[in-house]
Amino acid sequence: MNRSFTLVQMRYFGAVARLENMTAAAVELNVTQSTLSSAIARLEEEFGTSLFTRLSSKGLRLTPSGKRLLLGSQAFLEEADLLYQAVRDESEALAGELVVGIYSPLAPFKAPVILQAFEAAHPQVKVTFHEGDQESLRQALLDGVCELALMYDQGVGDEFPRRVLERVPPHVIVSADHPLAATPDKLVSLRDFIDEPFILLDLKYTRDYYLDMFRQLGIRPSTRHVVSGYETVRSYVALGHGYSLLNQRLTSVLTYSGGSVVPLGLSNDLPPIEVSLVRPVGANPTRKSLAFEEVCVRQYAAGSAGAPLAGGADEL
Repeated sequence: MNRSFTLVQMRYFGAVARLENMTAAAVELNVTQSTLSSAIARLEEEFGTSLFTRLSSKGLRLTPSGKRLLLGSQAFLEEADLLYQAVRDESEALAGELVVGIYSPLAPFKAPVILQAFEAAHPQVKVTFHEGDQESLRQALLDGVCELALMYDQGVGDEFPRRVLERVPPHVIVSADHPLAATPDKLVSLRDFIDEPFILLDLKYTRDYYLDMFRQLGIRPSTRHVVSGYETVRSYVALGHGYSLLNQRLTSVLTYSGGSVVPLGLSNDLPPIEVSLVRPVGANPTRKSLAFEEVCVRQYAAGSAGAPLAGGADEL
């Protein structure tokens, strides 16, 4: 059966899907709203299904069919642009927009460095980071909001294609005046802190990951504070409210509270967190996203002083 839809219709669909608002998309595309509505209607007629759910007060939301079309259209539209450039004998430099999800605790010290390296290599690509927790990033991948996400492995099912960039073991942080802070190179055990108050980072998946460590050792923490902010945890610890468990080691020991924390390595055999690049299920990766992946691989390889990467290129 013959099928016919145009590149213009697909580009219109992409803008509406991204903005979730017909009026805003019409302004961005510099077309009338009726032209845009007509193009979307013809696409829905062509595919024989609704692509959007119309919400009177909240704009538009993609239907399951719309999500599948969005995931499949990104690489298709990029190839169309490259074909146009090739016919006109123009440079095939990567261009356009790329939305990347990033886990909030990783964003402050990973996003700027990766972005700087990527923009130096591909200046015509505009990268937008979609920051969130593990669950919101997982949903953003399912909804086609971002093409890939830099996040932890927690809560990411095996159905999500991913590439492991780094395995990060847990460590304890204590205040600078804690007795064990005097020997920061000495490994400690979680059992050393059994009588001290514990500050728990309360994020979905992260909370259970840390509490499971105590269960594995047959001990129970004396939880004093439960907070959802990464920097809040560090500030509480810096002022002597207790100790905590984290994974990412920041280059600065200073906290927002003005105090300092000291990271201590653990002698216990506890599971590391995997920092991964995760892609939507069933999506064909665009060249822009593949280029972003390679920049991330180089940045993480350089950051680990040449240590081998966990996971191969065939994991995506």
